[in-house]
Amino acid sequence: MTAPTGRRERKKAATRQKIADAALRLFLERGYEAVGIRDVATEADVAVTTLFAHFPSKEALVFEQDQDFERRLTRAVTDRAPGEQLVPALRREVQALVRHCTGDDAAPIWRMIDASQTLLDYEKSMRLRHAESLAAAIAADLGLPPDTTACRTIARFAIDAYSLAREAADPEAALDEIFRMIEAAWAVARPSAHPTGATGA
Repeated sequence: MTAPTGRRERKKAATRQKIADAALRLFLERGYEAVGIRDVATEADVAVTTLFAHFPSKEALVFEQDQDFERRLTRAVTDRAPGEQLVPALRREVQALVRHCTGDDAAPIWRMIDASQTLLDYEKSMRLRHAESLAAAIAADLGLPPDTTACRTIARFAIDAYSLAREAADPEAALDEIFRMIEAAWAVARPSAHPTGATGA
């Protein structure tokens, strides 16, 4: 996560992390369904209103890096080096996210998610939102409307690549295979950039 700069921002970030850590600790100890919002607030020593100021729902406590992941994906497009191709830039960021989510310490969290239909549904809606944000960033990079089909399709492919690789026995090999297909699809489907759009897609 990007480091907050001001004292107030640092304090807010620390409180948010304390709440997320407390929630995860309780969820893993007792089970997601057995823990309530008040339990988390008590464990984190904050008011329920403070908890909701940082997290809009109980599900969001599990996916506490949701917004950071979304920003990283869009910045892979918007902040890439001049002349750098779009798909390799996306692959590098997706690879970093997969590595983050396949470490040994992540396994118990994913087992918890896989055991809860509520969390699986939330994770699905989160991926769709990430794909829409990524599609908008790709379209803007090309100077195209945000609902351009090719941009939405390639964004969905990239988000699905993250999920498929995370679940694979060999995530790196899975990413290689998937992104070869994404590269081929983008080469065929990439729309022409508007004259004001960026180059190097």
